[in-house]
Amino acid sequence: MPKRGKGYQDAAKLIEPQKLYEVEEALKLVKSTSKAKFDETIELHIKLGVDGRHADQQVRGAIVLPHGTGKSKKVLVIAKGEKAAEAEKAGADYAGADDMIAKIQNENWFDYDVIVCTPDMMGQLGRLGRVLGPKGLMPNPKSGTVTFDIGKAVNEIKAGKVEYRLDKTNIIHVSIGKASFEDAKLIENFRALVEAVIKAKPAAAKGTYLKSVTLASTMGPGIKVNAAKL
Repeated sequence: MPKRGKGYQDAAKLIEPQKLYEVEEALKLVKSTSKAKFDETIELHIKLGVDGRHADQQVRGAIVLPHGTGKSKKVLVIAKGEKAAEAEKAGADYAGADDMIAKIQNENWFDYDVIVCTPDMMGQLGRLGRVLGPKGLMPNPKSGTVTFDIGKAVNEIKAGKVEYRLDKTNIIHVSIGKASFEDAKLIENFRALVEAVIKAKPAAAKGTYLKSVTLASTMGPGIKVNAAKL
């Protein structure tokens, strides 16, 4: 275990490790233990009672948070002609087709947070799966990033759309805002995300679905939320 700094250790003393906190109390604690000199991100970690190795137990989707994430995302759109023009009009940071794919391939270019792609370009972009997949950048219809409705997709991402998906340990990690957000806005973002994950429960999931729900700031300790009341 890496040695923690004094700020982290002081913050950890304010938290009862075994206690399950109500959402409002947990968020207040997260904000009070956020001591970094920058505006820390508030992260939500949800461990689910599923086995993501099975296709019928995968949990994945996207949601526009009511109050955004506090972070503006750079969007790359892979599209041709009119659709590329639509992307630029909607505020995409980069838009193009073969030229953009070549730039990624030849220059190892990753100066963007999200890729949106029209279905007709997925065959070509799919060849970069080995490069984009591990970075979580491969577009996917379930997250709304493979679509002909480019304007809507770009607008939603810019408005604070977040994607949630299981990692290898069946945990979802999502940012729900910044420490500077008002409590009420963080609570609304939290509830919207948890509701979306609950709605996405696979039919094949058995037993307790929400195994644990933890809130933390970028540099702060985790605070467990009472998942039974969500």
